[in-house]
Amino acid sequence: MPILLLEGLLLLAMISIAIAIIFGKNLLAATIIYCGFSFSAMLLYTIVGAADVAFTEAIIGTISTVYFIIAIKSIKNRGEHDEKK
Repeated sequence: MPILLLEGLLLLAMISIAIAIIFGKNLLAATIIYCGFSFSAMLLYTIVGAADVAFTEAIIGTISTVYFIIAIKSIKNRGEHDEKK
């Protein structure tokens, strides 16, 4: 029974994180929150016994978070560069 409770809590956390990402105003904050979503999914996959999927989620979640942050920073830098012209 405790495993089912933990799975339910993780699913509720994932739903609330997804809602926070959708309604967030700040792109960088949404990216960081997305990292939490990926971590919750990884924990859920580990609990249900899919270690290979959990490992893949951890790698892809980390790489995509880094790419998102780089993209957001380059967009902000490009905006500052355009304002100087």
